[in-house]
Amino acid sequence: MHIVTTHQSMDFDALASVVAATLIWPDVVAVIPKAVNPNVKAFLSIHKDMFEMYRVNDIDLSEVSRLIVVDTNKWSRLDRMETLKNKPGLEVWMWDHHSPEDCDLEPDWQIQDTAGANITLMLRAIREQGIDLSPIQATLFLSGLYEDTGNLIFSSATAEDAYTAGYLLEQNADLTILRTFLQPAYGEKQKDILFEMLKNAKRRTINNYSVSINTARITGHVNNLSLVVHMYREIVNVDAAFGIFAQPENEKCIVIGRSVAAEINIGSIMRSMGGGGHPGAGSAMLKSVNPVSLKEWLVELLKGNQESSIQIYDIMSYPVFQVPPDLSMKEVAGILDEKGCTGLPVSEDGKLVGIISKRDFKKLKKPSQYAAPVKAFMSTKNITITPDRSPMHAARLMVKHDIGRLPVIQDGQIIGIISRSDAMRYFYDVLPD
Repeated sequence: MHIVTTHQSMDFDALASVVAATLIWPDVVAVIPKAVNPNVKAFLSIHKDMFEMYRVNDIDLSEVSRLIVVDTNKWSRLDRMETLKNKPGLEVWMWDHHSPEDCDLEPDWQIQDTAGANITLMLRAIREQGIDLSPIQATLFLSGLYEDTGNLIFSSATAEDAYTAGYLLEQNADLTILRTFLQPAYGEKQKDILFEMLKNAKRRTINNYSVSINTARITGHVNNLSLVVHMYREIVNVDAAFGIFAQPENEKCIVIGRSVAAEINIGSIMRSMGGGGHPGAGSAMLKSVNPVSLKEWLVELLKGNQESSIQIYDIMSYPVFQVPPDLSMKEVAGILDEKGCTGLPVSEDGKLVGIISKRDFKKLKKPSQYAAPVKAFMSTKNITITPDRSPMHAARLMVKHDIGRLPVIQDGQIIGIISRSDAMRYFYDVLPD
């Protein structure tokens, strides 16, 4: 018997990958875990007659000669498959899009590649084999792709994910059905947990990034804790947030992380804790661990997890042409035209006192005002950055304050400047040699 299975707490990408395997290999038996995400459970309750699924209790594991694992690469994430781990003669096949670093399946055959969603990889084979998809199958597959890529806006999303989404829409994937089942459930339990977390919220700075780590006690099973952490991060307004959810009755701790900073790789941190995930989102389940010790461990992992080696110092422009505050607006206009730039820092004795940009010239209503000193029209709301921060942080500051440049300050002195153009050159991989 050949079976295909996936990780516990099955999400839409995992379910889609299981169904895709049954299309690629029609003789394969689909075995799903007992624990599935609430949205997936709701989907299956309505569509259960369209997909032939079994639980572990429904099959005889001793008859299994080939185990196909999709959307995970670890034995510990499978549901009650321990007896197969050391079975003589068992073939293990794997189809996965996560980092291969912690893979312990030792597969005999595998497809392991980078993609935002595992279903993207499996649809390669479906398209190559010319397998027709029904609208329901296309809708399920697109649900998995959208869920794992955050509707194609997570940093883990790839061009192939986008192409695949287009292909599935061509196969009549239904966006109305998809929207219904991808809408996360947020009820009283989740609201109460979020409220308690917000009452105890604390921010700290680690490697120049704002982080909040919060511990909460929960009783019994609570769905959608990931949504709670997502909302918590947004409300507290930090680069990364972690929820440590302690369950004293079974001595378990669930750790869930969310990050909007490219340099804080949640997936890497969670893999260090025995879990998994992607750069912006991940989780881990730990047993017999003190939440206080877990928090300390997280801090240590964060201190050593600065992914990007590129700092503002590497991409800023220098030396910086500066103008004194008493220079006339007419002279500044000439300098801006000559230099071909849209703004300049205004400094006195090496200290930044303001920024003058072409936008400020709109304040001039009379020709005589061109004789006025630049200090009369410059912006004194000086938003700056230090050279050890990341390009992503610079971009966020520019967007937040609607400005086109940031003076780079070290020891009170202007040592460089980073503009929108500098940031864009970095993000689009055109850094100078």
